[in-house]
Amino acid sequence: MDQKILRFSAILQLVMMVFAINARAQSLLAPRSQQKFINQLPVPPVLDATSGGTHTIDITQFSKWLGLKDPVTQAPLQTTVWGYNGHYPGPTIVAMKNVPVQVFWRNKLLNASNQPLPHLLPIDGSVHWALEAETPGQQHGVPIVTHLHGGHTESASDGLPDAWYTPDFMKKGNGFIKGDITPYYYHNDQEAATIWYHDHALGITRLNVYAGLAGFYLVTDPNEIQLRNTGKLPAAPYDLGLAIQDRMFTVNGQLFYPSAPAIPGTPAPGVMPEFFGDFILVNGMAWPVLDVEPRKYRFRMLNGSDSRFYNLFLSSGQPIVQIGTDNGFLQVPVTMHQLLIGPGERKDVIIDFSHPSLAGKTIIMRNNAKTPFPKGEPADPATTGQIMAFRVVQPMNQQVADIQLPATLRPAIVPLQPNAPARQLVLFEGEDEYGRLKPMLGTVADGAMPYHHPITENPMTNDIEVWEIFNATEDAHPIHLHMVSMQLVNRQKFHADIEEDGSLEDIRFSGQPRLAAADEKGWKDTWVMFPGEVTRVIAKFDLEGLYVWHCHILSHEDHEMMRPYYVGQLNNFSVHMQRQMPGIANRSMMLQVTPNPTRGMVRIHVDAVATGPVSIRIRSMSGAFVREIFNGKMEAGTHIFEWNAASLPAGVYFVEAAGERQHLVNKLILQR
Repeated sequence: MDQKILRFSAILQLVMMVFAINARAQSLLAPRSQQKFINQLPVPPVLDATSGGTHTIDITQFSKWLGLKDPVTQAPLQTTVWGYNGHYPGPTIVAMKNVPVQVFWRNKLLNASNQPLPHLLPIDGSVHWALEAETPGQQHGVPIVTHLHGGHTESASDGLPDAWYTPDFMKKGNGFIKGDITPYYYHNDQEAATIWYHDHALGITRLNVYAGLAGFYLVTDPNEIQLRNTGKLPAAPYDLGLAIQDRMFTVNGQLFYPSAPAIPGTPAPGVMPEFFGDFILVNGMAWPVLDVEPRKYRFRMLNGSDSRFYNLFLSSGQPIVQIGTDNGFLQVPVTMHQLLIGPGERKDVIIDFSHPSLAGKTIIMRNNAKTPFPKGEPADPATTGQIMAFRVVQPMNQQVADIQLPATLRPAIVPLQPNAPARQLVLFEGEDEYGRLKPMLGTVADGAMPYHHPITENPMTNDIEVWEIFNATEDAHPIHLHMVSMQLVNRQKFHADIEEDGSLEDIRFSGQPRLAAADEKGWKDTWVMFPGEVTRVIAKFDLEGLYVWHCHILSHEDHEMMRPYYVGQLNNFSVHMQRQMPGIANRSMMLQVTPNPTRGMVRIHVDAVATGPVSIRIRSMSGAFVREIFNGKMEAGTHIFEWNAASLPAGVYFVEAAGERQHLVNKLILQR
């Protein structure tokens, strides 16, 4: 068995061990104690924004019944959650193509005395997160920022992870631009699609989304409206969103997120390598049922889970017809018997309940995806192997004819043609300074890089680029790019020598590239990238500004599997940052050290905003001076210094950079 498989097996055992430790530490509600397919599927309220305008949406804490009951008394168990405008999931916002919408997203996570609430879940303050200089949640409250996932959105309104803010804007991130005085602005200049909004605060996205911060955002357009009006697509109430999420609960019905460290000496609470809950919720209800008429329904499926993939199929054996992907319709409907959907992805489908043999039947939507995907443990057929049910018991509404699905849904999607060189990028799993799994992104040539490493992906405005993303891990990763819609070019298996820093040497391809399957021939913002394969995607980068790309396994995203990219002239980046991000104006430079941990050669990256004196020194764990790397006048821009630490003993060192207005320190782990 090779080292990668051994490592993956060890990671899987670690995840299971952590869950066992947490279960022993706190009494948990058993999923088998709950009745399934009893409670009706909730339908979130609609916020009609098709006429545009400015809307205010409050993020608050409240109690909600998620379908849980005390196993002994059968009394309903209320759960404390967060949501938008008092709803979990949040209201479904419906927008019209080319009709802009403005939104004030107000952080009102406050108690009755108007004081900041603590987080519902344990925060690991050792990871790179929004309030890392403070005791988690004790002073300013919980940071949040809302990202419109799948939106073609300006940078200032994108909901970037550094644009967070605490209740009533008492503290704001370095990337904060809009939200207090000026609302977020959504162009909606994209075709009809099922997109969604969710929290994106640096280092705690997994916790804020888990607490309830997610909702649907539907863009409609004349083509979709015509399809509905001519009886070719279902309209409400036969057009429904299904937000699928996994959760865990304590015996009194409260949300539970495991955080006890499995490795002695590591931080507690601690970030998990991945999270897999044992309850399945759809639209905020555990294992619901939907009573349906004998007709065709449209379901907009969202995987809103942290790490869990779903491979969905119906217990009746009938097909599911997929009509759309993340960012719009497929050209033609595609008949499927199973639907694989990774975290962050959406599938727009039609299910037909009209066959006479289905009358009075209960049809269960099932799941057989492994965790972690694709080589982990099977789903439990009695719990996580079941999603929800459909009961064909409602009489047909004779006032509404059943739809006749058309042979084509839209004009042909023209393949993009690159006008710039391809980029070679890598997905890598290493370890942090505590020995915990640390998934990262990077380049094939330079290896894995932390989130705040200087930008390496810098398309020019209106560049059309192919990104070749090599998955050098044993997990499948759903990779999401903000702002753009992507097409799949192809997938291909590869072998390579994986260096300690995550760079790849001697790449060898095997087999022929696999072109997009019928259900993949559409626009998407999130692509599942399988282990041992390079996934080639193409996109047009047409809005200038700062964005990010990341894994949508939220536990990965929060622990450094995220990188910024900038569209436009990178030499204007510092000017852009100072102009649009007031919080960064007081920063004279940024410091990153790679690879980290290292066994020898180190690259020290210093991004100086302005010209001035800078000194770069290495110190030991005790603070003793080890070496001076640079001392003098540094011009504005990015500077890279190489230092070979191979002669030093293994241990912890500190790289410090001191300028006129800032003193930065990065921890460096030297291994042997």
